[in-house]
Amino acid sequence: MKQKGTERSHQNGHGREIQQYGTVVNRPISLDAKVRQSNCEKLNQILADSMTLRDMYKKHHWQVFGPTFYQLHLLFDKHFAEQVELVDALAERIQTLGGVAIAMAPDVAETTRIPRPPRGREGVNVQLFRLLEAHEMIIAATREAAEAADENGDQGTNDLLVSEVLRTNEFQVWFITEQMAGTAIDEGQGESAGVPELAGAGRGRH
Repeated sequence: MKQKGTERSHQNGHGREIQQYGTVVNRPISLDAKVRQSNCEKLNQILADSMTLRDMYKKHHWQVFGPTFYQLHLLFDKHFAEQVELVDALAERIQTLGGVAIAMAPDVAETTRIPRPPRGREGVNVQLFRLLEAHEMIIAATREAAEAADENGDQGTNDLLVSEVLRTNEFQVWFITEQMAGTAIDEGQGESAGVPELAGAGRGRH
């Protein structure tokens, strides 16, 4: 039976951590602690960005409008579900390596490099552009992390990043770019197509 003091401590949000974020515990998986910690740091960055992209897909799923509403409404939800699976796989890999997966929305917001969209509704071209920008960030980080994992002998992390994270994001980029084919944004007209300068705006703290 729990003591009242312990119950009160947890209710007030001051429960004692059993492992600090950014650390790794021992795992007998034939990987040095420094290797596991380095890979967990890279995976947590990809995880934070993937959680942001996941939520962006759901936001766009709810808020998309216009002649392509039906197909984009379904496409965004499909991509959302696929990102949910990637988020779970990334988090579980971090825990497998002995690390602590980032989880709460405020922590993700402070960590992600993906610019924060406004609360309000945006045009379809802006939605698509935001998604492509987010995907490109994740793909670049994934390639770098996969190469590092391969070099330091962490084939399990390399396999996850290449076989699941990279290929899924590349596949989703294909669908988004084909959706944009022939539009003003695809032809490089940028702001004339209603697409603002997004890069670097609202980035999280590191």
